[in-house]
Amino acid sequence: MTVDDLILNTTQSVDIDADIAVVFQSVLRQLGESFTNPQGESMQMKMEPWPGGRWFRDRGNGIGHFWGHVQVIKPPVLLELSGPFFMSYPAVNHIEVKLEERPGGTHVDFRHRAIGLIDPAHRSGVPTGWKYLLDKVAEDCSTHAR
Repeated sequence: MTVDDLILNTTQSVDIDADIAVVFQSVLRQLGESFTNPQGESMQMKMEPWPGGRWFRDRGNGIGHFWGHVQVIKPPVLLELSGPFFMSYPAVNHIEVKLEERPGGTHVDFRHRAIGLIDPAHRSGVPTGWKYLLDKVAEDCSTHAR
């Protein structure tokens, strides 16, 4: 095993034709109550949008999965989350979502970094999953603009 086997580092960007405040709210919504997997099934996520707020999966009847905490929130330009996320094994994750207002819309930079015993299936699936989420943010902003 090498150090590279213990590290996950993926970045993605998207330009969205919407006001930065609208995009930021969509990011919170898509990571929270509107979070779905690529098959369109609700992940039953909850996001408490304040420093130290929990990000967790609430399956009801006391069943759930803690994903992380809000590490930094600076509406409408920055959101950082840290915790185990979907990895139920020794790993620490950090997500950074930076938004920048540009002519004609908002540029979003998304970065997920992790260190730990990264499951190969997670390593290969993470870029696809986060692309799906960013596509949902763009779609959500387009829907709200109509």
